[in-house]
Amino acid sequence: MSLQIGEPPVMRRTGRFALFALGFRPFFLAAGISALVLLGLWLALWQGVVPAGGYFTLVEWHAHEMLFGYAAAVIAGFLLTAVKNWTGMAVPVGRTLVMLSLVWLLARLMVVTPGLPAPLVALVDLAFIPLVGWSLWRPLWYGQNKVNRMFLLIFAGMTLANLLVHLDVLGVSRGLWSRGVYLMVDMVLLVLLLVAGRVVPFFTEKAVPGARSQVRPWVEKATFVTMVAAALVELAWPHGPLGGALLLLVALVQAIRLAGWYNNGIWQVPILWVLHTGYAWLVLGLALRGLAGFDLLPYAVALHAITVGGIGVLTLGMMSRVALGHTGRNINDTGPLMPIAFALLNLGAAVRVGGPLFMMEKFNLWINIAGGLWILAFLAFVLVYTPILIRPRVDGRPG
Repeated sequence: MSLQIGEPPVMRRTGRFALFALGFRPFFLAAGISALVLLGLWLALWQGVVPAGGYFTLVEWHAHEMLFGYAAAVIAGFLLTAVKNWTGMAVPVGRTLVMLSLVWLLARLMVVTPGLPAPLVALVDLAFIPLVGWSLWRPLWYGQNKVNRMFLLIFAGMTLANLLVHLDVLGVSRGLWSRGVYLMVDMVLLVLLLVAGRVVPFFTEKAVPGARSQVRPWVEKATFVTMVAAALVELAWPHGPLGGALLLLVALVQAIRLAGWYNNGIWQVPILWVLHTGYAWLVLGLALRGLAGFDLLPYAVALHAITVGGIGVLTLGMMSRVALGHTGRNINDTGPLMPIAFALLNLGAAVRVGGPLFMMEKFNLWINIAGGLWILAFLAFVLVYTPILIRPRVDGRPG
């Protein structure tokens, strides 16, 4: 897949307020704020400080909102920006972008509002991902690179995952909730594998003098063949040894892939090492999830290695890098606060995974520490990037 990174094509110029000038702006801001609010509320609910209520149970809400709220917002923001570069065709801006943002926000509010009709909550929440897919289907389908059509299938997979969750919650069919959650995890992984495989080696070569990433065609093909196979097996026969074996194979392929991108110079550039460490968390999480398929460790530990470590760290780095590049700023100038945020989130992932794995009796302590570190990391992101995301580009270009 050909992925262009650089200045966005010419778009309509904006005034002083540019939040809806391009897709990354509202959805990266929404993702940052939601990551901050959702974890803060989760810790308060977990400890009984705030009474639980609304559409989901406590655990269901936490899992659903981190995937279909936070992760979906990051993916929407990235694709609503990148598809313009990939295809040269129009993407939603202005009023259409406002509408998509409002649907996302309305769903987040409705799932925590007690007393609302359950079918209405499900309908609104289910609408967001198909609407994003609908808004992008023309450039993805008619663009020159046919591989981009894969994202339409991923949108369909995400919608199916959300539907399985809601069918379970609505009582239509029990036992579907965990399948929907893990299918969404796999769809998010597919997006991250697809995007990271293009941007991480590109960013590395651009930022580190003399760096040459090794991209092997067989590894690129195996990446998606093995991940799709693992996702299908996990959907049909969840948490079994066959899925575990396939996930271990995915982890091995990704370890080879990441090793080919590595250069010692990344540790001098925070915006690079956060991407590499985030991808390393994905590799570890896939391996742990594979081992969990053989009942060698709890699935929750493996899941959080993927979500907190892989998805959390990698998306924080991607949002930071994309926001700098698409607002005309120096892509390596993260300022003093964001490298600290990157380190805190990595530490939080280590606590969330390693704590319960080795000292389960201190489980509540690990939850509180990891949650607090996550909150601090995304608080830094919101403080640093809110003015960047709502104001026009510093170089005067549109977008």
